[in-house]
Amino acid sequence: MPWYAWLILVIVILSIIGGLLLLRDTANKVELTDEQRKRVAERNAEMDAKDAEDR
Repeated sequence: MPWYAWLILVIVILSIIGGLLLLRDTANKVELTDEQRKRVAERNAEMDAKDAEDR
């Protein structure tokens, strides 16, 4: 492969890695209240029961 193909390949790989690192650094953690956590847990339990029923 010519040298410029390697250069393009390296630039693409570094761009992907840089984008992923930027995405990770700018991600915001979602803070939930106790009530919201309870609702999520209930919904998950309902979905698990429904999945078990469907199988």
